[in-house]
This record gives sequence, C-alpha cells and structure tokens, in this order.
Amino acid sequence: MSADPQPLPTSHASSSAASHLPPAFPSRAPWGTADKLRAWQADALVQYRAAAPRDFLAVATPGAGKTTFALRIATELLEARIVRRVTVVAPTEHLKRQWADAAARVGIRLDPAFTNAQGRHGHGFDGVAVTYAQVASKPALHAARTSAAPTLVILDEVHHGGDALSWGDAVREAFEGATRRLSLTGTPFRSDTASIPFVTYAPDGEGIRRSVADFTYGYGDALRDHVVRPVLFLSYSGSMRWRTRAGDEVSARLGEPLTKDLTAQAWRTALDPGGEWIPSVLAAADRRLTEVRRTVPDAGAMIIATDQTDARAYAGHLARLTGASPTVVLSDDDGASDRIDEFAAGDSRWLVAVRMVSEGVDVPRLAVGVYATSTATPLFFAQAVGRFVRARRRGETASVFLPSVPQLLALAGTLELERDHALDRPRTAEEDGEGYDPEAGLLAAANAERNGPDAVGPDGLQGTFEALEAQASFDRVLFDGGEFGTGADVGSDEELDFLGLPGLLEPDQVSALLRQRQADQVSGRRRSAAAAVPVEEMDHRKQAELRKELAQLVSAWARRSGQPHGSVHSELRRRCGGPEVALADPDQLTARVAMVRGWFVGKR
Repeated sequence: MSADPQPLPTSHASSSAASHLPPAFPSRAPWGTADKLRAWQADALVQYRAAAPRDFLAVATPGAGKTTFALRIATELLEARIVRRVTVVAPTEHLKRQWADAAARVGIRLDPAFTNAQGRHGHGFDGVAVTYAQVASKPALHAARTSAAPTLVILDEVHHGGDALSWGDAVREAFEGATRRLSLTGTPFRSDTASIPFVTYAPDGEGIRRSVADFTYGYGDALRDHVVRPVLFLSYSGSMRWRTRAGDEVSARLGEPLTKDLTAQAWRTALDPGGEWIPSVLAAADRRLTEVRRTVPDAGAMIIATDQTDARAYAGHLARLTGASPTVVLSDDDGASDRIDEFAAGDSRWLVAVRMVSEGVDVPRLAVGVYATSTATPLFFAQAVGRFVRARRRGETASVFLPSVPQLLALAGTLELERDHALDRPRTAEEDGEGYDPEAGLLAAANAERNGPDAVGPDGLQGTFEALEAQASFDRVLFDGGEFGTGADVGSDEELDFLGLPGLLEPDQVSALLRQRQADQVSGRRRSAAAAVPVEEMDHRKQAELRKELAQLVSAWARRSGQPHGSVHSELRRRCGGPEVALADPDQLTARVAMVRGWFVGKR
C-alpha cells in the first residue's frame, strides 16, 4: 500500500501523534538532539516540503545532525496523517536504542526491542527501530508490516543496504510498499560497487554511474558553519621488525616508501600490543587529552582496535598508563550499549572499541582518537573520524593519532572532499584481493583469531606472521590541507610542542601555531648543528650509545638463538676483530652492531 506524494503543511495544529510539535523553523525550542534546527536542516526541510518526494536521499557529514532532520520530517508526516507508522532501519543494536531515545524526545514512540518473532510492534508505539540484519532475515514480514498502514521508512546509513546482494534485495522487498522513504548517510561511498536500494544513479562525464543525493551537506560546509570540529591528525612512524610466515626476518621503517606488502606488514607490526609503538602512541594521545581537558574538562578519548584480542591488550596498556581501567566495548550487545551510554554521560578518560563505536554512535565529548586498526577503506576511515568531530562549542579541535601509512595519510589529507557512490567502475586490487572483505573491515581479523594460524589476517597475510619489534617516533601533523613538523623522538620537547596545543583555538590560530612550532623545530636543529662540539669530544658519547645498542641486540639474539651472551660477544670479536666491548672504539662497535643486525635478516 502506498499513497501519492503529498506536500507537507507549512503550519501545524496539535495531533495525537506529536502533541508538542514545535512550529516550523523554531527560533528556540528543544528539538530532537539539538536546541533548534540548523541552517542546513531548515534548507533541506524546505526542499523536502516543496518536492514531497517518495524517496529522498540526504547526505550529511557525520556529526551534522541527520537524526534531528529525519525526526522533524517524521513528526510533520505523522501530524499531516500522510503516514501513520515510522520504521527506522539502523546498522546496529545500539543505534536502534539511540534512535528510539531521540524520537521519544519529540513525541514519537519507537520500539527498539521489536523482534521478528513478535510480528508487530507493541501497544502505544508509533513504529519500530530495527537493524538491516533483522530486515534481511525476514523481508516478507517487514513488507507486510509496511503495507499494513502508510509508513515512513528511515534508512539510516543507507549504504549498509548494499552490504551484500541478499541484503539489498531484502531491503527492496521489505520497503517497496512504503509511502515515504528517507535515506540518510554520512558517507555515501562504498569501496565496492554494490547498488544501494532506493538510491538514484546517473552517469557522469566518464560513463560511470554515481549516486545522486537530493541534499548534500559536506564536511567542508559543516566546518565553515562550525557544526563540526576541525581535525588535527598526528602521525607516528618508527622502526619495525617482524618474521614472515616463510620464516624470514624483515626490518623496515613505517612511513618510508615501501612496497604494498611491506607497508601492510610494517603496519601490522606497529599495531602489535607487545611492541613499543602502541604504548608510545597511547602515551602521546593521553598527554594530548590532558591538554584538551584543561579547557574542556569532560573531554574523552577512544582507541579503535582491529580485534578483541588487541582491544583487551590496549586496555591493559591504558590502565597501566593512567592508573584507571578504561571502558571497553567489544561487541554489539545490550551490555555494550549500556557501557557506551555510561561513558557518554560521564567524564572518564578512555574508551576502547573494536568496531561498533565507529559508525553513528553519538558520544559528543570524544575529542581524541587513536586509529589502531588495519582497515583503510574511505568509508570506514570517514565513519571512524566522524566519532570525534561533533562540535559542542566554538574553538574545539579533534585530535586523531595515526600510523604513518600512505593510505591513511591520503585519506586524512582529503577529508573535506565529497564523494559519491560509483557503480560500473573498475574494482581495485584491494577489493579483489586475498579474501579480505574491505567493507567488513575488521571481520577478517576476527576470523583469523577464531580459525587459527592458517586464516587470512587483516592485511591479507596467511599463516604465522610474528611481530618482533616496534619502535615509535613522531612524524608530522596534518591540518587544514597542510603538513607540519619534521619528525621527532617520542617524549622529546619537539613532540611535546605539538601535543601541547591549547584545547580551544579557532582553526586559523591552530594553523598559525603549527607553522610557528615547525619554524622553531627547524631553527632549533640548525642551532644545534652549528653549536656541535668537535667529533673528538663526542667519541665517548657515541661509544656509550653504541655499547647500549650492541647490548640490546646481543640480548635479543641470545634469546632467539639460545646462546649465552658471552658466546655471542666472543663470536663478534672473532669475526669483526678488536678488543672486548669496554675497550672497543666506535668503528669496531659499529661493525659488530651491523653484523648482529645482519643475523636478524638471515645474513650470516
């Protein structure tokens, strides 16, 4: 059953569906998740009223207020009796509850506990909130519910309707008979080319069909309107060492030009909880959070992990670092929703999550993030960063810490670019490669954890990959299309200069400070070089550093080979020449260091 499109009234009388509905474009009234309609919401509502479309796609950047816009339309359609029911389809269980809570604040009663076994929503409700998975499991049931009364269907994060061919078919079957359909997304692009239900596609100049939005409000627009925060990306590189499944040991520096496979392996090594990269980056992020909390006392931080094992290990690092256990969210269940709600309403510092907090979940006080996952699709990255950009006051800046991986740095540098979902385009190697589902993202890692060492991991590697060593160093800052900083040791004054930016600054002030700190960094290094003492006076310092490095390498080799430390040192003296370590000169120590490093990569 469906009704012909009818225009919405521009004035409102009271009704049982929304007895305390505010007037159109209120100057000041509590409305959904915001105090009043934002300019873009009002503009989109004017367009919706004028067109009275059966299908409408609104693309608005994460944090812009899509929920508020959709609920305003829902109340007007209910009041005008164009629809009598509302069905919200969301990606997760938590978002069902979030939608029901927001709807209740404007007088719409949605049942988030509805199950397919019930068949119909409970007494006193205006509709239901369900997940895409629920719809896919029984599309005929939802089709019957939709046809039983004029229904508005709100498809939240509608790109999930293309997660699988069966899901897309199910969504079409379930809601083909809807009176109105309102599709929402913050990221209208997918890494694959699956068609999204009820979305219009039109050819571009290159013969590729792209999604056509009825209203678009991008990140750049929202940034100019102070609806979202600007994002400060702090990237970290470092030296990595790992053993491949073939048994070879490899060393590389994250952030330097590497092959695709080496980049994936170095990235995976950096994220290993047993290395030093993660604790160093978490310490830096916590320092940044402390600085932000000087002016925003309830500011929170979140680390997004690849899988549950890593998440638990990261939580342990944070507990040791801060002296307090972080909130940990590992799965999409009722307990997880309660933990998210408790964190959102509180003032504790850290939240650790795998995936469910990466999309749609509303925790406005999140201001600092650590992107510690091996997923690099534009969709997932934008959704993850979107958790940190919701503005609450002027001058807030989000800070997101990243591995220095080319894919991530490119996405960070193009955050303001708007994309459309493209069909008919060539698939990328990542989309076709090695059993990795680019949209499921973290699920491949979870499969590897469940299925053992022969499963495919998040980087497409199969078998017993082993991370051996991961050291971190500060690389650079990305902000407003620019790059700042020339690298620094973790814990150094140079790094702290960038971490210590004030928590409340306008974007132009942030840019000015970043430029100044980069200039100070460069000039400081020039002064240090000019004031360098003669080489002869530095020999004792160089010798001390080399002795320390050699001792660490010999210890590591002794653990690996089972040889006593003394035997390793004797072998080095025999092959490189020179006296015992305490009497060796820098050249002799350097030769021994190089030889041990060669052993680690199979050069004997």
